[in-house]
Amino acid sequence: MKVLSIGTDRKLFDEKSAVFTRQNEYAKKMDELHVLVFTLKKEGCVYKKEGNLFIYPTNSISQWFYVLDAYFLGRKIIKTNSFSKNSVISTQDAFQTGFVGAVFAWYFSLPLQVQVHTDFLSPYFKGFFNSIRKIISWFVLKNASQIRVVSEPIKTSIESKYPKLKPIIKILPVFVDVERIENLVTNKEQLTPSSLPFKNNIFMYSRLTKEKRFDIALNVIKKVTNTYPDSGLVIFGVGPEENNIKKMAKELGIDNRVVFKGWMDNIDILALFYRQSDIFLLTSEYEGYGMTLIEAGASGCPIVTTNVGIAQTGLFKDGFNSYVCPVGDTDCLGERLKDLITNEEKRKSFSDNMRDSIKEVVISKEDYVDRYIGLLEELTKNA
Repeated sequence: MKVLSIGTDRKLFDEKSAVFTRQNEYAKKMDELHVLVFTLKKEGCVYKKEGNLFIYPTNSISQWFYVLDAYFLGRKIIKTNSFSKNSVISTQDAFQTGFVGAVFAWYFSLPLQVQVHTDFLSPYFKGFFNSIRKIISWFVLKNASQIRVVSEPIKTSIESKYPKLKPIIKILPVFVDVERIENLVTNKEQLTPSSLPFKNNIFMYSRLTKEKRFDIALNVIKKVTNTYPDSGLVIFGVGPEENNIKKMAKELGIDNRVVFKGWMDNIDILALFYRQSDIFLLTSEYEGYGMTLIEAGASGCPIVTTNVGIAQTGLFKDGFNSYVCPVGDTDCLGERLKDLITNEEKRKSFSDNMRDSIKEVVISKEDYVDRYIGLLEELTKNA
């Protein structure tokens, strides 16, 4: 089986990254895996080959040329490598990458798998460009052979919005190496006091973007520190909202209660922060899955989250293994944080109960790879 995957993750060009390792595992189960990545020329990404894994940058001069550059490069890849009936097109989303994939699927008569990692039908998924993305998604989804979603809530929202949609919708969550995290958190290594500088350390790990609602997080921290001044927020993340978040923290008078750590994708180090932080906080207005929630839960860090992504499923039981608040509800988030700060027994209960809940649904890396490949193989059999 030959697969052309179209996506946007630049970390694929870093051989030490988790995403490169994962794609390499997939490639070992295929004849060839060609990954086309939307990149800008100024980013300096170069073609990479590892065994039967081939990674191509578009090296576009502007993001406005991603689709056109991907079309010409992808067409060349398909023709040069003799894609035939036993071949599949897979796209990372139902937007720009999905549009390119849909064109290839139609032009070369190949099956198309569209992956949906974002809850794009959420009422909070708004704005001009997101409105355009929604229009594109309808064209892409109706031309797909299979739709792979990462959570039951996304499947439900698509079926509700498009009841006559023909493609089969399959659920395969984002992979989280829970076994590795559990092994890491048994490590007795401790972080330095400067790494977690507060008595009550509230941890967030996320891209610094608008939909993550750091404005809500900061207002919540303001409420918490008014009552418990020795508490603070530790943030791992980078993104376009970083300066705005820092400015808001200063305006609220809590800039000395908020620490920015930059980006980190080393799970060995992150596991220490998850394990030694007092509470993990997520304030997003929408999530496709919410991988950090599973990472935090597997690490034993008590969770306070908005009702998004996987927190909308039966895995998260409010008051039993986590606190789940309505999106945007600063009062709920603030009160739940305060409750956990003052209640060590409840923190321990949440930690133990969430770990037990995750163990009931987790699958091994090997099983995950087999399921991922199995979805693609279904398309070649039905082609």
